[in-house]
Amino acid sequence: MTSHNKTAAPRNAFIKSRKHGAPLPAPALAMLATLALPLAAQAAPDLVIDQSIPTVQVTGANSQAAASANQKFTAPLLDTPKSVTVVPAEIIAQTGAVSLTDALRTVPGITIGAGEGGNPVGDNLFIRGYNAQTDTYVDGIRDAGSQSREIFNLEQVEVVKGPNSAYGGRSSAGGGVNLVSKTAQAYDFNSASVGIGTDKYKRVTADINRSIGSDSAFRLNVMGHEADTPGRDVVGGSRWGVAPTVTFGLNGPTRAIVSVYHLTTHEIPDTGIPFNNPFSSGSNVARNGDGRPWNVDRNTFYGLANRDFRDTKSDVGTVDLRHEFSKAAVLRNVTRYGRSQNDYVWTQPDDSKGNTVLYGNVWRRANSRATETATAANVTSLSGELQAAGIKHSYNAGVEFSRERTDRAAYVFTPGTNNPLTKTFTCPTSGAATLYNCTTLVNPNPNDPWVYTRTLSPTQTSVETTTKAAYAFDTVEFTPQWLLNLGARFDDFDSKLYTPAAGTATAVRAHVGSTFWSTQAGIVYKPASNGSIYLSYATSATPPGNDGGDGLDGLTVQVQNLQPQRSKNWELGTKWDVMPGGRLSLSAALFKSELNNARVTAPDGTTQNVGRREVKGVELGFSGKVTQAWTVFGGVTYLDAVVADNGYLNTAASGQPAVYAPSPYNGNQFPTTPKKSATLWTSYAINKDFTVGAGLSSMDRVYANVNNNKFAPGYTRFDAMASYNVNHDLSLQLNVQNLGDKLYFDKVSSPHYAGVTPGRSASLTANLKW
Repeated sequence: MTSHNKTAAPRNAFIKSRKHGAPLPAPALAMLATLALPLAAQAAPDLVIDQSIPTVQVTGANSQAAASANQKFTAPLLDTPKSVTVVPAEIIAQTGAVSLTDALRTVPGITIGAGEGGNPVGDNLFIRGYNAQTDTYVDGIRDAGSQSREIFNLEQVEVVKGPNSAYGGRSSAGGGVNLVSKTAQAYDFNSASVGIGTDKYKRVTADINRSIGSDSAFRLNVMGHEADTPGRDVVGGSRWGVAPTVTFGLNGPTRAIVSVYHLTTHEIPDTGIPFNNPFSSGSNVARNGDGRPWNVDRNTFYGLANRDFRDTKSDVGTVDLRHEFSKAAVLRNVTRYGRSQNDYVWTQPDDSKGNTVLYGNVWRRANSRATETATAANVTSLSGELQAAGIKHSYNAGVEFSRERTDRAAYVFTPGTNNPLTKTFTCPTSGAATLYNCTTLVNPNPNDPWVYTRTLSPTQTSVETTTKAAYAFDTVEFTPQWLLNLGARFDDFDSKLYTPAAGTATAVRAHVGSTFWSTQAGIVYKPASNGSIYLSYATSATPPGNDGGDGLDGLTVQVQNLQPQRSKNWELGTKWDVMPGGRLSLSAALFKSELNNARVTAPDGTTQNVGRREVKGVELGFSGKVTQAWTVFGGVTYLDAVVADNGYLNTAASGQPAVYAPSPYNGNQFPTTPKKSATLWTSYAINKDFTVGAGLSSMDRVYANVNNNKFAPGYTRFDAMASYNVNHDLSLQLNVQNLGDKLYFDKVSSPHYAGVTPGRSASLTANLKW
């Protein structure tokens, strides 16, 4: 890991504090609201949808079935007994998404967690209620390390729901996200976009593809982006990226794809709003909070502009080799090396002592992290189709080897930033009295003169993880109406943590060695060529340490001897491609997942495999074209996510023998999991040049803790779009995000605060092609 030695000089000096932008004119609001109202009627909160979004993959006459780039799927998505959502480039572009979390806002059943403590700032995803932060893949290979991912080099985003270990090894019970990268094509094209907007929004992208001779091609994608966060003083940043790729052997049986990806970001991260904390006992109950985020002005920022920063960097190189012996046998080998860095000091508005309720003051808790994660992976697979005893098989089998190493440290401040808030000493209203480690709940000053220094701690934790795995998948077609999908994977997993001795602290070592099987099976019945009904079963395993963070840096001495958390999922579903050409995909799924060996804190303070969590849910989905001019893309999800068993508590009085009773949290709702969520995006081409679109995303309340006494309220937000083709080479697109300027919170998972979403913003983008 590169050493750091930073002073408290201001970071991101280009970001200035600003007031919230002026509201849109009333006539414009009325027109856009009229456009959006029919969408609200369609998103009935009790409906549930999981989407399979069609890019175009020809699988038969006039077929436009949804396509996945996942090589481990041995059947088209229509015949894959699993809930899969594919978000294509068209939807990403129409919605004006500029990050992975923007793109995933169109998928119900996914929530975003907040950074806190061991959970770093980045893409903290929860799928069907389970933490999937480390379950992001790029072109089928795990992308370890905490990051905030871009979309400029993506062809599409694929969300696989339900246990994912058979496909990717260690994983959560909720599923995973696979990012499909752009690759060089056999024909020449050029495209670029230039966008400007409110809140200093500026974005430029370019996509250039050139054939090289008759059998090779080169493609280059570049991006530059800068913006403030609408409605949030101080918060904002910039980033840039470049992604070249070369493909050799476009027209032959042997193909090689060589690609490089780089992304650099600089920002001041958002601090969010603290919860109005409830008290469960004592003299303060009379001043109890209601558990919601405090009702303060949207632009309230509790950080320090001279202290807070976040710098990230990601570099990935991939060599993808493929040789087709015949239709029955295609050999593929992919080698990847990647390195990601996440370096920040970020203020968390902490209320661990209850001072916001009692005295109206907030501790500016400094969360810091400087990590570097390096990943090397190699995957070799054999796939194809064959006939055996008159039965058709579509198969994929392979072996995977990977090594991940994360080096993590924190910053040391001089003077220190320890919590000055105690039950007997309150944070003074004058920040200077606590060296500006404290501030007021209302109207804090982000430009307080925090001038002391920071250096990187000499204590650095290193985690090295190696995985060896073998897998096999097969879709067995007994008849055109009956198919059987089978899959299994064996993992040999080894992870070691080491923290050297420092001062009076002794060295720390922890080790997890685990082997486990993951399986899946599904029976598919096709009553018609354009439809399927399936029943499936799948499992997943999550070894200790894989609970979020960078790589496996959640490993500790306390959990090293525990068994993997194991989950199983039953799912009954159906998928249909309807309308002429199968241009509209419909899906429905009823499922039940159960997580056993869940880790909970026992009465003696140890961590044990005694918990159980359970999710029952329904998802419905639609995606594609109702008519040639009308596109729809939406879903609704209902999740009954229950903490079935959270262990036992010692209920005896102090000094008395232990009396164990079931946890009072048994039966509570999962944190970070709404019961109902809905998304809808629709666009209509009024004529060949003019298209309008609108969308909504809606979510029930989300709890921040297993106690279920702190929460972010539910919300519904609207977005709108209009595009106009000026000529063959130029189009203009206007996007208005958060049309109603809705104040809501989209990030929890911390018992301290909730993340504030951006206010209303508008951007105008010129798209060019030549």
